[in-house]
Amino acid sequence: MEEVRVAIPTNRQGMAEIRSDLEEALRDLVAPGWFTSRWEGDVLHLEGPGASATVRVESGQLIGHARLGPPASLMRSVIEEKVTRLLRRVATTDSRGDG
Repeated sequence: MEEVRVAIPTNRQGMAEIRSDLEEALRDLVAPGWFTSRWEGDVLHLEGPGASATVRVESGQLIGHARLGPPASLMRSVIEEKVTRLLRRVATTDSRGDG
């Protein structure tokens, strides 16, 4: 089992402020049907073929953590790039991820 952890500094004040932007960014970046999602408090849980992940805000960072088994582990670099792009997009108040 491989793990991916991405932490992006955020100026947003918590998941309540990020939630709708995060859900929109997921719809834009990941093809429909590739994962299921559920909220548990302020933590987003994602499940897909061979992967599980969480997204949370902690200590001024937006943190994505994924556990990858087959077949997802074969696409680790692609998944890591998508997680990074997703978190950067929603980490700032302007929701574009460019500051």
